[in-house]
Amino acid sequence: MESEFPDESIDGFVTEQGLPASYREQIRNWILPLAWILRDLAAGSSRPLRIGVSGAQGSGKTTLTALLPRLLASWELRTVSLSVDDFYLSQAGRKELAETVHPLLATRGAPGTHDLELLVSVLDELTRVGDGDAVSLPVFDKSVDDRIEPVAWNGGRPDLILLEGWFVGLAPQAREELEPPVNTLEAEEDPDGVWRRFVNDRIAEYHTRVFDPLDRLIFLCAPHFDSVYRWRGLQEKRLRESAGATGSAIMNEAQLRRFIGHYERLTRHALATLPDMADWMFVLDELQQIVARVDRFASD
Repeated sequence: MESEFPDESIDGFVTEQGLPASYREQIRNWILPLAWILRDLAAGSSRPLRIGVSGAQGSGKTTLTALLPRLLASWELRTVSLSVDDFYLSQAGRKELAETVHPLLATRGAPGTHDLELLVSVLDELTRVGDGDAVSLPVFDKSVDDRIEPVAWNGGRPDLILLEGWFVGLAPQAREELEPPVNTLEAEEDPDGVWRRFVNDRIAEYHTRVFDPLDRLIFLCAPHFDSVYRWRGLQEKRLRESAGATGSAIMNEAQLRRFIGHYERLTRHALATLPDMADWMFVLDELQQIVARVDRFASD
């Protein structure tokens, strides 16, 4: 029965991830019920389902996409989790963009700093993969700001493909919305709007080729943009602690504030538009706790 999902599995995940004890209740109250819905959807599908997981930096996307495969495996469902972040271009690739399009493209994060062709290819391969086949999945190490050795998915045909990222599901803005800068970074380093127009054009490509084909979208909704800087700072602190002296690309506070400036426009755009587009929205409070789930998609 659904209510008999083993506590030891939840406890093990919370311990392994170093999560606060309160996350156990988050799982039971909010995430496990969604896993039941995904289980039923996958059971009724003749092909792998593509599920997007979207939310601002620090909203818990990575944790959710690590947890869902474990929950779904309890029902013998195979789930592969992908992060848009792992499809970042290499430093060399972003340097070339910075020299040929705009200097701000040297910084990872914005649409256009990813290998879109590779992302589309991997999604297609995972949809077709059979038992005994392997799919190479890219890995990006943020502590060194570059790609490292890929890993192989050899789990056979997945029942679900999870794709997480901070702008997953987002549609492009109208051209007139791009004109006024939203922060100092845009005003001083992109005064003519070349960078933001390029990013917006890339969003249109992602939307057509990756987001439109998603079967469902999960959105973790931050209270407001001001929460994001604090949450991203906590991420960077944990990255620094785990990487130690080896993390050459870990940011200090000034670097982090400028880095977040690259994300502000689209994060605000997501907070304004994705609540009406997501099939399921988890509403977060200032402490990153889920306080409600809003369903646009109703399962039978």
